[in-house]
Amino acid sequence: MIPLIKQKLVPFAFLLASVAVVHGCKEGEGLNILSLEQDVELGRQVSAEIEKDPKQYPLLPETGREGRNEQAYAYLRGIVGRILNSGKVTYKDELPWQVKIIQNDTTLNAFAAPGGFIYVYTGLIKYLDGEDQLAGVLAHEIAHADKRHTSRTITREYGYDLILSVLLGENQSTLVNVARGLVGLRYSRGFEEEADQYSVIYLCNTQYRSDGAAGFFQKMQQEGGGQGVPEFLSTHPNPGDRVTDITRQAQSQNCNLSNFPNAQYARFKSLLP
Repeated sequence: MIPLIKQKLVPFAFLLASVAVVHGCKEGEGLNILSLEQDVELGRQVSAEIEKDPKQYPLLPETGREGRNEQAYAYLRGIVGRILNSGKVTYKDELPWQVKIIQNDTTLNAFAAPGGFIYVYTGLIKYLDGEDQLAGVLAHEIAHADKRHTSRTITREYGYDLILSVLLGENQSTLVNVARGLVGLRYSRGFEEEADQYSVIYLCNTQYRSDGAAGFFQKMQQEGGGQGVPEFLSTHPNPGDRVTDITRQAQSQNCNLSNFPNAQYARFKSLLP
């Protein structure tokens, strides 16, 4: 665990003033008094809490079912690896970057814990049409972690003192609430726009369509989503604007807009329970 005792003794007002100067955050998007190492520590604790709650988070085991689970994880991690190796992820080597599958076919969602711990629901994987769309969603979630949106939003939601007490191991109940709150975490408009923007930047020079996230948003907009609409789609800016902005950015930067073959994606879906 990262030692934080000395940090807690620093006057809170001084911390706020210092961080405001260092980070230059936009108004309303939250300051971040956590170091990158503390982001990772918080993410590890949240990840451990998720693993302890199989009723709410039925994680797909990484082995089993005659090798199908191993193949499914290898495929998913291959996509994540290509995004991370785009050369555009700021903390590619500093964060652990783990991805887990949650067995829930009725939820169309993915979310990121601080420090690069990514979770994807089977409902979302099975809903998507191809690897380009999944890569777009994963790039969006990677951006939230890479730009530290998640920890900044959590500290806004729960308060700096409570988050620091979680890191010190003093507040287990808040840690549980943080883990449960990640599924429906509401990011600011600026954070959502930045995650969309970086989903294009990350995918621009990969084998995937750089506007893959737009394909997903467009599908959801056309078909509707009912209860399964993920928080990052239902929040502002509206899906139509997001499709337009992502597509415009991909075109203006001359990024790859060729469809990635989907035969492997169909097989990936068949590997899931």
